[in-house]
Amino acid sequence: MGAKRLICYKDGDVWIGWLDELPDCRTQGATLRELKDIHDELTSGSIPRVRRVGKLILA
Repeated sequence: MGAKRLICYKDGDVWIGWLDELPDCRTQGATLRELKDIHDELTSGSIPRVRRVGKLILA
């Protein structure tokens, strides 16, 4: 699958995080390990209208 850039911070007792390519979709968990599930959740298609950020290469 490859590496994904995860941005996260701790707020009290929970971790808040999001993928760099999906900045509008944030998740939280008690541990950093719980944040790893964000990619599967967001790419499963079960969450509608997920806005993505990517790169467009023009030739």
